[in-house]
Amino acid sequence: MQVTLNLEGNSSLKGKRKVIKSLLGRVGARFNVGVSEVGRQDVYETAILGFAVCGPDKRVLNAVLDNILDFIEDNADAEVADSEMEFDLFFG
Repeated sequence: MQVTLNLEGNSSLKGKRKVIKSLLGRVGARFNVGVSEVGRQDVYETAILGFAVCGPDKRVLNAVLDNILDFIEDNADAEVADSEMEFDLFFG
């Protein structure tokens, strides 16, 4: 999943880093997922975050990603501007 956040009123990379680092730590710990800032690292008021989960059931993964998005909307010091989910299936 990719989530774009607007950090309105933020005026420095240090301020952005504080918000993003806190959010990534809380999401990673709560949901046990891979998470990273994946784009717009040099823009003060925007962040693009990437989330990765693996599992055998697409419905479960979709529910986890939905819960992450809800958590971000409720707990981030930023506004969710956009989100996009993509599923890749691998067969062994």
